[in-house]
Parts: sequence; structure tokens; C-alpha cells
Amino acid sequence: MNMTAMTTELTQLINGENVRHNLSVAQLVEEVLERKEGILTSTGAIRATTGAYTGRSPQDKFIVRERSVENKIDWGSVNQPISEEAFNKLYLKVISYLKERDDIYIFDGFAGADPRYQLPLQVINEYAWHNLFAGQLFINGSEDSISNEQPFTILSAPNFKANPEIDGTNSETFIIISFEKRTILIGGTEYAGEMKKSIFSVMNFLLPENNILPMHCSANVGFEGDVALFFGLSGTGKTTLSADPNRRLIGDDEHGWSTSGVFNIEGGCYAKCINLSKEKEPQIFSAIRYGAVLENVVVDDETREADYDDAFYTENTRAAYSLDAIDKVITPSIAGHPQTIVFLTADAFGVLPPISKLSKEQAMYHFLSGYTSKLAGTERGITAPEATFSTCFGSPFLPLEATRYANMLGQKIDEHGVQVFLVNTGWTGGEYGVGNRMKLKYTRAMVQAAIEGDLDYIETLKDEIFGLNIPIHVPGVPDDILKPHLTWNSKEAYNVKANELASKFKNNFKKFTHVSPEIEKFGGPISK
Repeated sequence: MNMTAMTTELTQLINGENVRHNLSVAQLVEEVLERKEGILTSTGAIRATTGAYTGRSPQDKFIVRERSVENKIDWGSVNQPISEEAFNKLYLKVISYLKERDDIYIFDGFAGADPRYQLPLQVINEYAWHNLFAGQLFINGSEDSISNEQPFTILSAPNFKANPEIDGTNSETFIIISFEKRTILIGGTEYAGEMKKSIFSVMNFLLPENNILPMHCSANVGFEGDVALFFGLSGTGKTTLSADPNRRLIGDDEHGWSTSGVFNIEGGCYAKCINLSKEKEPQIFSAIRYGAVLENVVVDDETREADYDDAFYTENTRAAYSLDAIDKVITPSIAGHPQTIVFLTADAFGVLPPISKLSKEQAMYHFLSGYTSKLAGTERGITAPEATFSTCFGSPFLPLEATRYANMLGQKIDEHGVQVFLVNTGWTGGEYGVGNRMKLKYTRAMVQAAIEGDLDYIETLKDEIFGLNIPIHVPGVPDDILKPHLTWNSKEAYNVKANELASKFKNNFKKFTHVSPEIEKFGGPISK
């Protein structure tokens, strides 16, 4: 099927009588309630559940193997290829399915707060609550501001299920990106996060072509203009730590770093809200109001109050809300070059220091390593913390070869003299099941000290196994906590686990064949 024919099919779809185009928040809320897709909570937010799939489905994500991208994509288990023929056939099936729905919903907007690098989007949804989600997470634009550039279109049909034997997928679920046809097909899953992360994958492909580094990080800015970045996978604390009442939020998850500075790719936040409380995370808690969307959160049948401590559906409970719901946010979401970068890791081994100062080589090593623990519920099949290495803290979303992103980051660290820290928000006093999660108040104190420059002249001690430079004192944090072996009951048990993790680092790093030898030699663990 050629491009013209596919365009015709799409045009017929978006001009159909069943289309509800760019509805307001109030109209979409009404649609959600009338169609019984969700319920209204006590704060005015919509609560929806996503059925069997309460996290991303990485094994069901594909990129169409097209001539223009054939030699650019880093093909493999993350970027699985699917043929143009299979995509075209599935495209027609999804279009036909959506045409037959009583109503479909269309959102027009952007990805990218910097007007010079914006990507126009068109999101077509089977569910009204998914369209409300899109309006919260992406950047809204009036019809006059919509670019003449062909938009990247998301076709989302959760109740359409693929037949793997016929459609070339791995299961009934599919998330397929076609760069030539500027289209994303999503089916077989109700998890709204697939839309958000698919667009991030697209931006990770497009932005480097303009010498812009796409980053899986949160970002905020002080009132004097100092910018801080927070890298980390889901559940490591990006959203929590960047929502600082003493700083203004740029964004909580996805950014670009251009020659002018950083900009948010999104127009909203997608916060993990298991165990959310007003006391610990007041900005996030207050943002969950009318217009926001709660995913898989338990809600009392009578009071309609959310119980954020209940993981009945999943631990990967989520809240989607607009940046406008945050009190201290910078508008537009654009700022200067960062002075501080924080790599966040949730170490389930409980052996990494809670904070370390990184040299240039260490920064590149840990960026490429991207070590953390996948937390329960963030992906299908993950029921307990699982040690993992996600390159650049965002491996599932990197279509290009990893060292391209790493080299761009290294150049920018050099160019702007950025201070880099590794912060462990995971376990202390023992591994998962034995020790305890690091207290949020201590992590906040460490991050604040790093950003405000309080650690620039503090004496450090070198960790004997990982070679990390540990500050001997951080204001507001007990000194003993800074040295992980002192928090364990047995130093011997600590050494066993620490060396086990160090070996995992070394084995993982063997996959990088185009990295400077200095990064591996001076950046990683020093244990034998």
C-alpha cells in the first residue's frame, strides 16, 4: 500500500462522523463518565484502570524496517524490526476498527517546548480518558499554532487485538513506530504510558539529527537561573526530587539539550504515586485535581478518596497532570545550560553510597551503565526489584546506538563544566528484603547540597570497591549513612554483595565496543 492510499484512509478516519476533535477538559471528563471509562475522585481527578496491562510492554514494541532508517537504527531486542508489509496491513485493520467505533477522540498538539524543535502531534484515541491523558502530557496548541509540517500520528485502539500468526507481532499487543509514515500504532493494551513513551522514542531519533541531546531526565531551575538535571529510570525519584518547592520545575521526565540550553519535551507530568502523601510530596499531591488522570489507583467506593498506599491493581500506580497544576513551574519550559547533573539509582543490593561525586570518566561510565533496579509493576512480569542496566538511563527508548547519546553528553559536560553526582535512592543497611529504603529527607538533603555547591569543597573518601568519591559530610545527613558498609551488620556480607554488583557492572560494560578506554579504566569499579 503506498503513502497516498494510506493518507487517504487516515483523512477519511479523521473526517468521519464519529470524530470528537480537540474537546476541552470538561467535555472529555463528561465523555469519560458517560461512557463509564472511569470515575470521578474526591479531588476532581478521573480514575481509570488499565486491565491486564498496568505497565509498558517492551517485548511488543517494534520499529518498521524502512529504507530511510535501515542503517540508523540500533536493531536488536529493544528495537525489534517489523516489515513494511506487516505494518501496512495492521494499519488498515486499525483504521477500519476505529471507523466503526461510536466515537473516537482526536488531540492536536506538540512535543518540545522550544518552538525551534517542536514536533507536531495528532493523537487519535478509542478511549476518551486516553485523549484526556494526551492533553495532560503533551503540549497543547491552538489551531492557529499547529505547524504545517506533517504531524506524527498516534493511532491508539486498546480493544483491537493483533493475531501474532497473521500480523507478525509477538502477542495481541503491539506498539509500532513508522518513521517514514510518521505513525505509531498502539493496540491490545490500555496502559496510557505507551503513548507518552512512543513519542519519546521518536524524539530520541529525531533530535540528535539537529545536534540536540534527548534525555530521560527531570529538570528544574533555581531562582538565580541555575539548572539541575535528574537522570533515572521509573521509580528512582526523578519526579519527586525535581518537584522542589524551592526551585521551579522545567519538567519531570523528558528533555532536550540544545546549543541554547534545556527544554521540556512534554507539557505535563506522569508521576508514580504509590505511597504518595501530602507531607512527603506536596506538589504532586496537590496537582492531582480536576483534569488530572489517575491510573490503577484504588479509590473508596463511597468517599471517592484515593488510597495511594493500596497496590491492589499494581505498584505502578500513576498520575498524569498538566504542568499548569504545579505551583512553581517555569513557563515556557525552557532554561539555560545545567550546572549540576544527578544520576539516580535505586540499588537493590544496598551497597552503593547514597551520594558520590563523579569524575568525567565516572560520569560517562555510569551514564552508559544506567544501573538501577526495575521496581515492581513498571513492566509486565516485574513483581519484585530486579537489578538491571539500562543504557543512558533510558535504553527502551533509544533507537540509535547508545554511544552516540553518551558522546553528546560527554561533550556538553566538558563544554559547560557540569558537576555530576551519583545518588542512590535505593536500599541501605542491607539488600532488598533486609535493609531499608533510603529516607527521602536524607536524599533531599544530599541533592540540595549538591545543587547548591555545598559539596564542592567537602573532603571525600574513595570507595574501595567502586572507586567512587564519597563526601565525608553532607549537611542534614548522619555521617555513617554516607559510608554504606557501616550501615550493614556484617562487613563481610557487605563485601560479598558489593563485589557481586561490581562484577555485574564490569560484565555489562563489555557490550560497549566503541567507548574510549579511559572511561572503562577510570570510570568503573576497581575491584578484581
